[in-house]
Amino acid sequence: MHGRERMPATGPVVVIANHSSMVEPQLIFGMLPRRSAFLVKAELFKGLVGKFLLAIGQIPVKRGEIDRKPLMTAVGVLKDGGVVGIFPEGTRGAGDVGAAERGAAWLVRASGATVLPVATRGTRKPADGKRRWRPRVDILVGEPFTPKVGPGRTGLDQGTEELRGELAALVKTLDDWRSENGFGSP
Repeated sequence: MHGRERMPATGPVVVIANHSSMVEPQLIFGMLPRRSAFLVKAELFKGLVGKFLLAIGQIPVKRGEIDRKPLMTAVGVLKDGGVVGIFPEGTRGAGDVGAAERGAAWLVRASGATVLPVATRGTRKPADGKRRWRPRVDILVGEPFTPKVGPGRTGLDQGTEELRGELAALVKTLDDWRSENGFGSP
């Protein structure tokens, strides 16, 4: 993990990260210097895994449903000066942050939190379908910033695009670094 020291020591922080595999949440959660609560798809909250996720403060989200409860829980964490992690893409994909949902911008607007972008690469299954034995995984923590998220849907859309753009630029920086150093594709 490069840039871990960029995590603000205190105050509310929304961690935004790209999402291309099931591994990033655990890596980011385990490597950040402050305890964080991630918004996690509700399907994972079953059995022992579900009990464990709840015990460590993770927040279940029912994707595709309008449910403010998880967002209000996250706002409570932020208003208490905590850290909330969210994947703006809303689901796993290529990890290039080509699109983003409004949730992260809404959290920033509701809480006044600082945003900490985090880019990950090396967690996806290779295009040839063969799993690497010990893949190289890189995590780059960007500079914290405070986006302006204005009122209404227009403000949310503009804030979402600012967050998406910052995270996509950080992913590109990490991709360029990996390419220059011979670590291959994401």
